[in-house]
Amino acid sequence: MDTEGRHRIWFNAVPHPKSVKHRVHLDIYARSLADLEAIGAKVLMPEGDGRRWTVMADPEGGEFCAFLRDELPPTRLHGLVVDCVNPTSQAQWWDRVLKAEVVHHGQGYSTVQNIKKLPGVTFDFVPVPEPKTEPNRVHWDVSAKSVDALVEAGASVVRRQDDEIRWTVLADPEGNEFCVFPKKKTHSRASPPP
Repeated sequence: MDTEGRHRIWFNAVPHPKSVKHRVHLDIYARSLADLEAIGAKVLMPEGDGRRWTVMADPEGGEFCAFLRDELPPTRLHGLVVDCVNPTSQAQWWDRVLKAEVVHHGQGYSTVQNIKKLPGVTFDFVPVPEPKTEPNRVHWDVSAKSVDALVEAGASVVRRQDDEIRWTVLADPEGNEFCVFPKKKTHSRASPPP
């Protein structure tokens, strides 16, 4: 989130083209599909058959889901959806990391919700039959007091902070990459920094 409480999304160039379905995608709110199509999105699977969303692709083919609303909420981001082998354990792991609340749904997916500093945004973990074969093209960033505590909890190190990057790249128990930024230290008014 930025200083005004809005979500921040970065788009970075990568050297390789999309070759498989995204295992991580965004769910967004929109007023109309036509608005999204006007800026280059394509409908892949219309709402229906019990789905309350439309599966779409951005101009590079990256999948995302659009939930139509007459009145848009303050943030257009509904959530982050992660394909996985075991949604229950993945959601429980991220629930512990994010200190949030997890809900397991009868349809086989799990949701992490009420995430501090991400009001209204959910992480949905959904089962898929195919294994992860490539690095995720979409990932999320977290801040943490200790990278080592995340590793002890089950994350694996992809790349440590070094002279080129000021964050550490980890992977969760199913290999989903995420970046960890060190939490900034705060000082109380009673003891100002030296």
